[in-house]
Amino acid sequence: EVQLVESGGGLVQAGGSLRLSCAASGFTFESYAIGWFRLAPGKEREGISCITNGDGVTYYAHSVKGRFTISSDNAKATVYLQMNSLKPEDTAVYYCAAARLCGSDWWKYDHWGQGTQVTVSS
Repeated sequence: EVQLVESGGGLVQAGGSLRLSCAASGFTFESYAIGWFRLAPGKEREGISCITNGDGVTYYAHSVKGRFTISSDNAKATVYLQMNSLKPEDTAVYYCAAARLCGSDWWKYDHWGQGTQVTVSS
């Protein structure tokens, strides 16, 4: 079955960095797009970034552009989200999800990971 497993979350001070990983299995990795979303208490689910694994085209939300970088390792079927210059408002549970195409609408993603907590202290 399709499975996505996030890892790499944790506690970091403002201005610090974390790298999240999303390990995929159970589907043809290069035929799908992998997106990152985050959910903070009291806020709606926000699309952060996405990559089309076949050609490596990337997308970023305005809130993270210039600070976060998404990348894909097809050999390992893993997508990474490098997060730099972290701010307290980045605190959230981060999820990766698979879809046919990149997009910011979470309901169009068919498979989701369990999430990993990112906490940024001030």
